[in-house]
Amino acid sequence: MESTYFRRGFGLRTAIEGQITTDYASAIVDRMRAEGYRLTVGPLTFRLAREFGFCYGVDRAVEYAYEARSKFPDRRIRLVGEIIHNPHVNARLGEMGIEILHRGANGEFDFSTISPDEVILMPAFGVTVEDFRRLRERGSVLVDTTCGSVLNVWKRVESYARDGFTAVIHGKHYHEETRATASQVTKYPGGRYLVVLDMAEARLVCDYIERKSSAADLAARLAVAASPGFDFERDLVRVGIANQTTMLSGESLAIAREFRESMARRYGEGAVDQHFRTFDTICSATQERQDAVVQLLASPPDLMLVVGGYNSSNTNHLAALCRERGVRTFHIEDSDAIDLATGEIRHQPGIRQAEQTAGGWLEGVREIGLTAGASTPNNKIGETIARVCAVAGVEFTV
Repeated sequence: MESTYFRRGFGLRTAIEGQITTDYASAIVDRMRAEGYRLTVGPLTFRLAREFGFCYGVDRAVEYAYEARSKFPDRRIRLVGEIIHNPHVNARLGEMGIEILHRGANGEFDFSTISPDEVILMPAFGVTVEDFRRLRERGSVLVDTTCGSVLNVWKRVESYARDGFTAVIHGKHYHEETRATASQVTKYPGGRYLVVLDMAEARLVCDYIERKSSAADLAARLAVAASPGFDFERDLVRVGIANQTTMLSGESLAIAREFRESMARRYGEGAVDQHFRTFDTICSATQERQDAVVQLLASPPDLMLVVGGYNSSNTNHLAALCRERGVRTFHIEDSDAIDLATGEIRHQPGIRQAEQTAGGWLEGVREIGLTAGASTPNNKIGETIARVCAVAGVEFTV
């Protein structure tokens, strides 16, 4: 009987690696790596963070998508949402005949038109437990590209639910990864989750745990980020901390400490283990990219360019990290954000904020720092450097 579930690809890497190199590699980035992550062009010096761009999980997801197209050249292939949060990668898959399924007005995917002879790609973020069940019922070939770091968080969340602890997840409740992670509690009767966006929301929960506020006040603020039927009085007695893998790692760790201290104050130090659990589920690639930005900013450039999708969580947090350190920062999706005619730059000034346009942003600039989110291909970094040089009137050849 033909296997219908694949999590380890198809062994076709050699067949597709040339195409991936053509689609995403950059000679400019290769040169910068070879020259110590620096590039001087006329009066401009570009400095590239030493960890940037595609992480292992993204590499794997993209490779599996290309392998699936090679393995099933004549079959209809559909992708459950975006494979990663980069518009160019998703558009390239579209050019290869891979169709993206979008959520309906009710926030759910409609799988009713999927037939058994189709191939379905699951994204690097994973899918919810319920969506996976529904996809299996369709009888299609499933290619699961869920990142291993995400799976590690799922295991922790499952263990919390199994042992009667509520999973408190540091993340964005609307993000695909967090939705998939939170759904893991449904594998156990009585499983519960609560998503906190940041330290401010975490402290609201901790205030309630220490009886400094009411359950009604907390529910009014966070009910949208809680599991169905969540009881704020009952379900915060025992909690386990997890995180969306692309959040700021320092904040995730600080949130875990905050919950532990609250449980100690509420129940006593000797009883903490009965009420609190945590494991380090920070994604190493996320951590490495954040650390590399901090290292680059030890000697601050005149400005930072952060390249990546506006809906990319890890890219947004890299930009936030730069701004927190007082460096003028522009988060752009790609080089097209830099207008060759006017010299202006379009950028996202903050997470989920409306795009803005800035002029005169290169005036007096001599040193430019660069990094890119884990879903950004190298060619988009290289194209950005070339576009900056063009706007600055500096001749540049690789």
